[in-house]
Order: sequence, then structure tokens, then C-alpha cells
Amino acid sequence: MAESIRLLVVCLGNFCRSPVAEGVLRARIGVSTLAGRVELDSAGTGDWHIGEPPDRRAIANAAEHGIDISQLRARQLAAADYRHFDWLLCADRANLRDVRARMPTGSHAQAALLLDWAGVEADGEIPDPYTGGPAQFEHVFHLLDRAADGVIARLRHEYPDRLG
Repeated sequence: MAESIRLLVVCLGNFCRSPVAEGVLRARIGVSTLAGRVELDSAGTGDWHIGEPPDRRAIANAAEHGIDISQLRARQLAAADYRHFDWLLCADRANLRDVRARMPTGSHAQAALLLDWAGVEADGEIPDPYTGGPAQFEHVFHLLDRAADGVIARLRHEYPDRLG
């Protein structure tokens, strides 16, 4: 059996953007030919929300699109993540800087901006909807939905041997 590809989506608190990204990617990959071949998780660079479910607005917005993220719990990026995951896909440039600054010597993972890596927008950032309202959460959802298409396409193109 082929080895899975391991993706970790990272934002600031693992409270809004990264849990929605994890949910969208799980849903989209789960109904693709990559189902069961991609390991997904999410984390935050900060520790404010450890153990908490995602923001209620993020849960509600994802649910409007048929995706249940209510069982996810926030966690902080750990040193072990750099050894376990292939890619640490960051919501914005500040997250990417933090992820790279914490990267231990000899790390396995590579870090990139999610929207850029997925081919959605060069150097693109996913804005933090935390201080916004429903329109901001909806905008983030649509960016992540587009990113899911790009993630699937990139995985199929770059990792055909590992994904069987």
C-alpha cells in the first residue's frame, strides 16, 4: 500500500481558519480518489484555545455547507508536527513566519502558504474572520473551498507514487 501524504493546516489559534480548512479538506478529499490516502489535521501557533471547539460562527458557517467541524478541538503546533507531517500549510504570512521560526533542525515538514501551495493565489492569505461577521466567515469558507480543489490537484500531480 502507498504511503499517505500528511498535511497540517496552521493558523493563529486553531479556532477559525484552520479547523474550517481541515473540515473542507476532509470532506472534499473524502469523496475523491484520494480518500484514505491523505492524513489531515490542524493546529495553531498560539495556545489561547487549546482543547476548545472551533469558533461557533465557524461551526455554523461550515454546517451551512454540509460540513461538521463541531467535534474538532484546538491544539497548538508541536515540535513533533515537524517530523510527522509532509506539509505545514499556513493561513497567512505571519503564521508562515512563526512556523518557519519554530522549525527544529532536521525537520521533515515543509512550510508554505495554503492558498499559494494550492495554486489559488500567489502569496495569498486567508484573512482572519475572528473580529468579523457572517460575511467574513463565508468569504473564508469560499477561499478554502477553492483551495481544496487545488490541494487535490497538486497531490495527484506531485505524489502519484505515494498516493497509488
